Amino acid sequence: MGAHALEPIFNPRGVAVFGASERPGALGTTVLANLLEAGYTGTVIPVNPSHEHVQGLACRAELGHPAEPIDLAVIATPAVTVPDILRQCGAAGVQGAVILSAGFGECDPNGPRLRREIVEIAEDHRVRLVGPNCLGLMRPSIGLNATFSHNQARPGHLALVSQSGAMVTAVLDWATERGIGFSAIGSTGDAADLDFGEILDYLALDPETSGILLYIEGIRDARRFLTGLRAAARLKPVIVLKSARHETGARAAATHTGAMVGGDDVFDAALARAGVVRVERISQWFSAAQTLAGRLMLRGEKLLLLTNGGGPGVMAADRAADLDVPLAEPAPDTVAALDKALPPHWSRGNPVDILGDATPSRYAEALQICLADGGVDMLVVMLTPQAMTDPTGCAREVIEQVRSQRSTRKPVVACWMGETLVAEARDLFDAAGIPNFTSPEAAVEALAYLLTHRRNQQLLLQTPAPLTDDSPPDIEGARLILDSARQAGRRVLTTREAKAVLQAFRIPAEQAILARDADEAMVAAQGLGFPVALKISAPAMTHKTDVGGVRLNLHDARAVREEAGEMLDRLRGEYPDIEIEGVTVERMAVVGHPRELLVGVSRDPVFGPVIAFGMGGTAVEVIRDRALALPPLNTVLIRRMVDQTRAARLLGPFRNAPEVKRHQVEEVLRRVSEMACELPAIGAVDINPLLAGEHGVMAVDARIELSDEPPALDAYAHMAIYPYPMHFKREVTLADGTAVTLRPIRPEDAETEQAFVRGLSRESRYMRFMRVLNELTPEMLVRFTQIDYDREMAFIALHEQDGKKEQIGVARYNMEPDGETAEFALVVDDDWQARGLGTALLRILVEYARQRGVRELFGDVLQRNTGMRELGARLGFDEQVLESEEDVVRISRCL
Repeated sequence: MGAHALEPIFNPRGVAVFGASERPGALGTTVLANLLEAGYTGTVIPVNPSHEHVQGLACRAELGHPAEPIDLAVIATPAVTVPDILRQCGAAGVQGAVILSAGFGECDPNGPRLRREIVEIAEDHRVRLVGPNCLGLMRPSIGLNATFSHNQARPGHLALVSQSGAMVTAVLDWATERGIGFSAIGSTGDAADLDFGEILDYLALDPETSGILLYIEGIRDARRFLTGLRAAARLKPVIVLKSARHETGARAAATHTGAMVGGDDVFDAALARAGVVRVERISQWFSAAQTLAGRLMLRGEKLLLLTNGGGPGVMAADRAADLDVPLAEPAPDTVAALDKALPPHWSRGNPVDILGDATPSRYAEALQICLADGGVDMLVVMLTPQAMTDPTGCAREVIEQVRSQRSTRKPVVACWMGETLVAEARDLFDAAGIPNFTSPEAAVEALAYLLTHRRNQQLLLQTPAPLTDDSPPDIEGARLILDSARQAGRRVLTTREAKAVLQAFRIPAEQAILARDADEAMVAAQGLGFPVALKISAPAMTHKTDVGGVRLNLHDARAVREEAGEMLDRLRGEYPDIEIEGVTVERMAVVGHPRELLVGVSRDPVFGPVIAFGMGGTAVEVIRDRALALPPLNTVLIRRMVDQTRAARLLGPFRNAPEVKRHQVEEVLRRVSEMACELPAIGAVDINPLLAGEHGVMAVDARIELSDEPPALDAYAHMAIYPYPMHFKREVTLADGTAVTLRPIRPEDAETEQAFVRGLSRESRYMRFMRVLNELTPEMLVRFTQIDYDREMAFIALHEQDGKKEQIGVARYNMEPDGETAEFALVVDDDWQARGLGTALLRILVEYARQRGVRELFGDVLQRNTGMRELGARLGFDEQVLESEEDVVRISRCL
């Protein structure tokens, strides 16, 4: 938990401006002027060989070795000069560079070569890059405006990160008019080095930032993006505005799933899994930020509307229905209390219309009663300035009632409609920290974002493993089937192969027998038993029904022979260039009252495998009922996914159809998730229809396509979210015979982790954290237990006694920005030291780090911590004294 690698970029001690100038309109002129006007108090050095003085400052021809530390360089020179400038920066110890210059893109003749060159130079000299072709960055609290924007941002607690510099300038102009301030502003530009992921990781720990706004146009590295996004969203609200929501052209897709899934749908699913909120407009962006950054806590989902006008109440109720925000039903006691407090003609329901002549005292009493209702979780209080209305007085009473909440602290937002008459009231709400809006719809949307954030945060806490312990699938058998098809030069599995893969993953599927002619079909049907179904067997024929290649409910041998003969003759005649193997013969599935469902997997070019669920059948593209989720999935995620669809309502009893065994449908989704995780060779899966009824489920038809991607060393490289590494759970026996469990940490271990740190001696805590620390802060606790298993890992040691598990040790590492080295830390409970537990923890950490591609593991240890130093020496760690800290040594090991 030391200083973040990006700290020198966002809080530099000094800034060098390359290309500083006084020429009107030049980038270097604007940047230097912005730095000086914003009041930056650090060292500022202009660098330009053509000038001796620029804007009143001494100018250097080269950076050289300045007497004062320079952490950040801002480069506003032609692209061809940037490589040499970065070498100067590296020699001077500069740690970050903001490259405003363009000329590194695919459209420039030398762009790609220059881009590769600056990245290599930056890596060699350990200089992190922002840009190129970016607007720059701001840190208003220290007067840092390293941009060529004409706006100076106000200090505040919202961070803004955008791929578009033009969007930053527009947002700044919009925010200035509304008095909105920022903790940090960054424009990533072409993102040759730093992208959203690492910047989000920094902002997650930034004490000045309480909420984060992202503007995104596209994502290149999904794993890196989601790692940073999830880390930030665990600690503070993140609100995303993404452009290009509608694809200009539909992607060609052979499967039903692929035809229904668009890139923006997948992006939505990824954001939900990351625990963030997405908006569509700039005004919504700030509305969501205003609500979420206020740390309003929701205990439920029921909304109550309080208004002095019927129309606004109806508008708010309609918007709540649009956004799936349930309205509260006032309790009988609440209605009785309101009857006493309000005129006889109040609405007696939700919205609570307290009538147009409502006084401040009426607002106060009505709000107090509604806040006391246990069935109300959040409120929108509305006012229209009618002839007898006192907007300011009513606002004061609302503020007082909100402040007087003791234990409930229910979220309340205000909507004072109008302009001049309500201006003073809005100022009062702003000063009181109560979110307020100009329209009923906007007020409801703000609370809907709060509700979405709450729901998505629950998804963020889910850390499913790729496989579950019960009835493991035959992964090797499934891989052999896929390999066999690839070796045969086929990208599409036959129906029999596809069903065999499903059966390998314990998904019920009817046996399919291949018959090459009508007589073989008749014999196969006789052996299976009637009724049967016939389906054309030709991998190139994607949708069999569309070509008349399916016959159902055939009850005797004659019908099977006639239908099979007719189908084969016709289709071989109509499609002479397509290889038709024959027909498959299957028993008709018997599941009770069948519902046709679709379960599928498609491969998104950015986020990898995506699982779809919805209503199935031949018209799935028309019905378009589907929910999407990124694997791996667990029961919580699967149930959320199913509940999002109209198909969920079909699973219950209706008319004369009994309820479907929903847990069996959920089990199929879990098994498909396992397929998506464990078989990176799969590009697409269609199970359509999956028949579900009161007697069970059955995959009637299945199609599996192979992926074009070559196999990777990392088994889960194809996935955007790294699964919980359950396979690294170990049962070890210490030297004294004590049995201990070592396993990766999970979010639900927060209480155990806190108790473990509290139980350490003062000396052990100081050895671990190198400072006085009594217990973990809430932010540290989240950071330590809600981890990303791709770029970090933590193993906890548990000992069970009398049925209770106690944490007795922990070892963790965090990957450095270079992606090759990682810093580790280890601590063992005082009563368990010198028993071999530290050795076991460090060994499993080394094993995991090596598997994840870490080349070097290092840790900083106090010189007097002889136990840790001796443990490192036994396990092959070398030791060196740090010049910067005399009482600290660094132990490291190449893996």
